[in-house]
Amino acid sequence: MIKKILFASLMVASLAMASSAPAKEESEKTDKVKSVYDFAIKDINGKDVKLKHYRGKVVMLVNVASKCGYTPQYEGLQKIYAKYQGQGFVILGIPANNFGGQEPGTNEEIKTFCSTKYNVTFPMFSKVSVKGDDITPLYKFLTDKETNPEFGGDITWNFNKFLVDRNGKIIARFSTKDAPESEKVIQTLEAALKQ
Repeated sequence: MIKKILFASLMVASLAMASSAPAKEESEKTDKVKSVYDFAIKDINGKDVKLKHYRGKVVMLVNVASKCGYTPQYEGLQKIYAKYQGQGFVILGIPANNFGGQEPGTNEEIKTFCSTKYNVTFPMFSKVSVKGDDITPLYKFLTDKETNPEFGGDITWNFNKFLVDRNGKIIARFSTKDAPESEKVIQTLEAALKQ
């Protein structure tokens, strides 16, 4: 009888240790995420791109959509990209269909739309979800109040903009209504480029 109790206790202890191991491992993974450089996302052609590739640049991440009232912001985004690209600035356009079904197209359709309608030359990425249960890990990091206490919070609509400094730190967030070429955005961008 004592052997059975001892065996049962050992089994319970083993199961408890086994079930706690993944949780610990998961939290260790989360603890290691310190900046946007820790992520990889697929570009518009489906190729994996490690964001550490942009280390040393000032990066603007924008959740974009092709059929939104704010879609003309592509024009302003392209203008500031063209103007500041040579100073180490890059825009990452990240399509999402989370708001009113305003990005229904395939990656190929999005790519064609952006290049023909707005002559977009900044990097475009594959369509993802930027909120909800299927949120992509990059946007979970960007919007999480724990990992990004100053600028976290749900994406409110298409064309929210995060500005990341040359070291991968989020330094600003702009709403949909903040036009890319607005004084507010340009002043913050120019200050980041000088550092």
